[in-house]
Amino acid sequence: MADQFEVIVVGAGLMGSAAARYLAEMGVDVALVGPEEPTDKSSHDGVFASHYDQARITRKLDADAGWAKIAAAAIERYRTLEQRSGIRFFEEAGSLIAGPQSGATAKFLHDVRAVGTAQAVGFESLAGEALSARFPFFAFPDGIEALFEASHAGWLNPRAHIRAQIALAEAQGAKHHRAEVARVEEQAGHAAVHCADGTVLRADRVVIACGGFSKSQALLPQPIPLTVYARTISFFEIDAAEAARLAAMPSLIYDAPAPGLHIYVLPPVAYPDGTIRIKLGGDPVDVELHGTAEIKDWFRSGGSPEVSAQLAAALQTLMPDLRYRTISHDSCVTSFTSTGKPLIYPQTDRIVALTGGNGVGAKCADELGRLGAMVAIGQGIPTNLYGADFRP
Repeated sequence: MADQFEVIVVGAGLMGSAAARYLAEMGVDVALVGPEEPTDKSSHDGVFASHYDQARITRKLDADAGWAKIAAAAIERYRTLEQRSGIRFFEEAGSLIAGPQSGATAKFLHDVRAVGTAQAVGFESLAGEALSARFPFFAFPDGIEALFEASHAGWLNPRAHIRAQIALAEAQGAKHHRAEVARVEEQAGHAAVHCADGTVLRADRVVIACGGFSKSQALLPQPIPLTVYARTISFFEIDAAEAARLAAMPSLIYDAPAPGLHIYVLPPVAYPDGTIRIKLGGDPVDVELHGTAEIKDWFRSGGSPEVSAQLAAALQTLMPDLRYRTISHDSCVTSFTSTGKPLIYPQTDRIVALTGGNGVGAKCADELGRLGAMVAIGQGIPTNLYGADFRP
């Protein structure tokens, strides 16, 4: 592998793989650097990523107008990416966003409806008997309304999404070096990327797209305003018969009437170990992780049993007829910025930051990667595109 490139993208996750693909298709000599998923999280001492899973909710409806536009841009390209790469990652199961029609917690659904209406997102409003008849497997309490987005919504497989991006990038000449990056240094006339395996790669510019690990002082020359939270996800394993019964189940985001109860639920998804699972998340309390050592410890921990129990109780209330075999849990993280927007900006003439999914980055990754590629080649992001310039 050559050691000199025009651009190196550090971080082979959802945003980084997309950025590398766009750069390669622009004719840029690009390398994508990032390790493989660890086979045993509990004993792994390197970096982690939150895309180590089979399903992420995707939809255009959002309470934030800017994120809704970013999502729409990415989602419109899903099928083309699948066709070009030959790798399927998007399941158009539909998406349901539900919450109280009135009261102190009604603002979320009101904002989602307003943004969806303004941006002409196709959705249907359901409540009461109409909601129960349409989705009988959910037992919503009285006073709940749901916005159903039937098309261009559902869930995506983040692992497969990344494989599709990398396959297309490599087809255009991009190099993929499967190693962890130890540090990035600016040197005379270039930036040097030092890998944990001893390899040193050099480039005119480097894009750092490492999620929560972008906070590492060894990667970016300036501290990045990013808050990383611990997240626990729960899994209900079900059998094939129960999965068939729930075949029409959409992805769900539920802002419950109870204060602090905001959960998401995925429909049945097949996992690599042969199980079929319903996944849900929604930590009731934000627990911040300080520094990369704490982030690694959290990933190795496998998540919080207490939070998992709360999530399990919430799902059993929401889906009282659910027949399941076992309940398990795992750990991941989410990264939030002070602006609520992604961070896509040059920290120096040679080093660009691309991070800050704010809990919704997976579905938007293709567009975020495109914007990161634009910044990497010296183009600015027009502020009128999404109402922000994506700087801190």
